[in-house]
Amino acid sequence: MTSDRTAPGAAAPTATYRLQLQPAFPFGAARDAVPYLASLGVSHLHLSPVLEAVPGSTHGYDVVDHSAVRAELGGEEGLRSLARAARDHGLGLIVDIVPNHMAVPAPERLNQPLWEVLRDGPASAYARWFDIDWGRHGGKVLLPVLGGPLGDKLAELRVEGDVLRYHDHEFPLRPGTEETPLPALLDRQWYRLGWWRLARTELNYRRFFTISELIAVRVEDPEVFAATHGKLLELVRDGVIDGLRVDHPDGLADPEGYLRHLDREVRAAAGGGRWTVVEKILGRGEPLPARWPVAGTTGYDALHHIDGLFVDPGGLEELTALYRAFAAPPEDLGGDWPATVRRAARRVVTHELAAEVERLTRSAVKICAADPALRDHAPWALRAAIHELLVRLPVYRPYVSPDAPAARTDAEMLTLAAEDARGAFAVPEEGRVVFTVRDAALGRLGDGPHHRDFCARFAQTAAALRAKSVEDTAFYRYAPLLSTAEVGGDPGHPAVSPAEFHAFAARLQADWPTTGTVLSTHDTKRSADVRARLAALTECPERWERLLVAVDAEVREAAPGSAAAPDAHLVWTAWQTAVGLGSADGERLVPALLKSVREAGLRTTWTEQDPAYEEEVAAYLKAGPCDPGHAAWAALGGALDGPARANALGAALLQLTMPGVPDLYMGTEHSYAALVDPDNRRPPEPRPELLAQLDARRGPDGPSAEKLLLTAAALRLRRRRPRWFGPSGAYTPLAAEGPAAAHCVAFLRTDGQGEGEDGGGGGGAVTAVTRLSRRLAEAGGWRGTALPLPPGRWRDLLTGRAAEGASPLGELFDQLPVALLIRN
Repeated sequence: MTSDRTAPGAAAPTATYRLQLQPAFPFGAARDAVPYLASLGVSHLHLSPVLEAVPGSTHGYDVVDHSAVRAELGGEEGLRSLARAARDHGLGLIVDIVPNHMAVPAPERLNQPLWEVLRDGPASAYARWFDIDWGRHGGKVLLPVLGGPLGDKLAELRVEGDVLRYHDHEFPLRPGTEETPLPALLDRQWYRLGWWRLARTELNYRRFFTISELIAVRVEDPEVFAATHGKLLELVRDGVIDGLRVDHPDGLADPEGYLRHLDREVRAAAGGGRWTVVEKILGRGEPLPARWPVAGTTGYDALHHIDGLFVDPGGLEELTALYRAFAAPPEDLGGDWPATVRRAARRVVTHELAAEVERLTRSAVKICAADPALRDHAPWALRAAIHELLVRLPVYRPYVSPDAPAARTDAEMLTLAAEDARGAFAVPEEGRVVFTVRDAALGRLGDGPHHRDFCARFAQTAAALRAKSVEDTAFYRYAPLLSTAEVGGDPGHPAVSPAEFHAFAARLQADWPTTGTVLSTHDTKRSADVRARLAALTECPERWERLLVAVDAEVREAAPGSAAAPDAHLVWTAWQTAVGLGSADGERLVPALLKSVREAGLRTTWTEQDPAYEEEVAAYLKAGPCDPGHAAWAALGGALDGPARANALGAALLQLTMPGVPDLYMGTEHSYAALVDPDNRRPPEPRPELLAQLDARRGPDGPSAEKLLLTAAALRLRRRRPRWFGPSGAYTPLAAEGPAAAHCVAFLRTDGQGEGEDGGGGGGAVTAVTRLSRRLAEAGGWRGTALPLPPGRWRDLLTGRAAEGASPLGELFDQLPVALLIRN
């Protein structure tokens, strides 16, 4: 399967290190970190977007100019200087690219293509750049930027020359209208200024999810592709960029077509292919489309399988029962995962995505009006069918085009959804409309402009719905174990058995051997170490219950006017968040929990905030989990420390040695506890002195040093023995023997030829990790359980311990709960 994804000189990285660039951490700071990162053992730096973005942006996904490297980071010379420094140390650069959208900035002139469209309307040379429905609002682009209704804001608008100003916003005036009185002037523009609340129902340009400040770009147009990718391809041609991470391909009209176009252009620029991965969030059991010319995903599927190994199913059941008894959530508001997802999806598709659904409905009406056999499908029925189909899709989107038959999996998925959706109609004959919508979504009704529009936009809307309803709503409502509510995760079925993990890893090695793998990213809700600590709760649910009892008692005894908890859901999520973070850090907990309650939308939201409730939330947090002296902390004690350590080290070693290319998020080579953004986007603090001390075998002890030791050992081994871990390598599960065998996950990595790098027969590396360590201890420990090693004498790179034959795990893991062995 990988033959069309590799090319001469396009070797995949052995490991990448993600740097989140921002004004506080520009190219110069990244350049200063190069010697340390080279010593750590990665082969490539993985940079967040580098093109010109909104001033002050801490992430770079709000691009305003595709033709320039971001000046705030050091400009193009800064990037090229970083590339030269990286080359001098044997490193390459992987760059994150954003093909789906651009910013609608303030002032708007920062986005010059959009500025010209606003000035010149559909006649602009840039009008083809953006998905604008010019048939709406009298041929005007709705700009929902006003803080209130237009009538209340007229006095705040100012005309200055050929510019209309509203606070930080600037809008171009249509030539010849500069001297027109204000009310009439507004009517003569190619845009309509509106109250920000109109975006939900009236917006007539495609956006990123529900963010009106990000306008979607039509990269399916060859001219738009060329203009938006010219600088990137120049940097590829000049050897500055060695690989690409493609952000959010599911937002594109034709992801496969875009990726094939990108692959062609990269090959032409570089004289061969370059390693490329896509930020594709796969559902449970969903395969990555085999035809895509990429190395794989960015790795959230690996995150789910690794995390799941450290979740005790029995303990999770106990936690879930405790959660339902304590918080008493209704079934569809956090009590049951599938019901919670379905209700969240219904809310999002009828409210936040109402404008997108209306656009689909208009296209469907036009399709049906042109076909006598379909003409009697009423607009209300088409709209209802679109709603019912969208909320039933179990994955982000189908991948279909009117130009080719739909894949069997997509056709079956939409047919199952349609059959179920038909029951939502009281009149069976009217319910047949769902099959018309299904066929339109599958591209079966024709290839006219409205057919193509519907087919593409249905899939794009499905992706936005999935992201907003699952990741940004249901994840915050269903809270038995917060660590399972992670990008790419499945809170309804989070536990993964060793057999399931091995099967997944074997599939990666066979089908996508150079795919990306991750544990922490700029988008994860909680860093890997926070999730490792939370997963440990499934091994001691009774300790969690003890903490809740202590909290509940204190809340009931609170005097009037004190900071009592406003609701039980908050108590549960607040204390789990604090437990995962491992500290009572109010400066980080309060913003994270306020974001959590707004995303959950149970009592307050981003757009309908309840200030009184949010004040109660902040007051409770400061008096409760943010107080290090709070008596409830004692109920948990150090019960999580040991299991959390085993989970964190085990997850790290699995990611670094399983099939795929591991991507380390900045700082995660040490103990790294971070919450949702912006907490996880703090500039990194490289500690080269600690690595030097460990290399000299005089480093400090402790969790951070242990993790750094493990990370450096695994990364350096991958770099030294790439054939063991690369496309031609082999992955072989190893089974422990004895009463505690289920607590060990182990595998062998070799070059796939039965020989080592040196031509002898003894190459390879064995990874062995401990899972569910507290349950293991409660059962009496390893009790003679051993790991039969392949023939030869082996040495643990982490402890120096020698082993051979059936190695007793009690001895192998007596210093660390993990081992990385190579054959002497």
